[in-house]
Amino acid sequence: MAGRRPGGPDTRGEILTAARESFASKGFDRTSIRGVARDARVDAALVHHYFDGKEELFIAALELPVDPRVVAATLVQGPIDDLGVRILTAFLGVWESADGQSRMKAMVRGAVTSDEVAKMLREGITRMILGPVAARLGTPDAAQRVALVASQMMGLVLVRYVLELEPIASASTEELIARVAPTLQAYLTD
Repeated sequence: MAGRRPGGPDTRGEILTAARESFASKGFDRTSIRGVARDARVDAALVHHYFDGKEELFIAALELPVDPRVVAATLVQGPIDDLGVRILTAFLGVWESADGQSRMKAMVRGAVTSDEVAKMLREGITRMILGPVAARLGTPDAAQRVALVASQMMGLVLVRYVLELEPIASASTEELIARVAPTLQAYLTD
């Protein structure tokens, strides 16, 4: 096939670079495996060799410390009455790990300074986490409720991890869960 080449030593890296650029410029929904393969100058089968599908490619391209689909599956299990605690516990668990915090900080900073990165995150996270949680709520305003939870958690991220505002920056995760989870729960069920 003209213009295509077989895999080389850093083919996976080149595919990820092409994927990052595509997700950033086109968003999640308009990015395709074929388009990424074309941009990386490889056959689409080679992209499928490295990644099972577009969601796996997205996760790898963003270098997420966790698989958001696994997180979402865990969150939606159990009673809705303690969903706020489960969400915040999982969220802080990612942020409190050294690797997770550095990757997530870079992602948040990128989203704040780049419309393309913000679009990529918004579409991917909505599809893989917020959508399943909203579906679990099963209410007509579920998307708005889940978006309010996301807004609260982004505020917490900015204050605790980016601005490092005291006393939030040094509060224990247990204290934060005790104080913030009821607010998240109110968004979800009140």
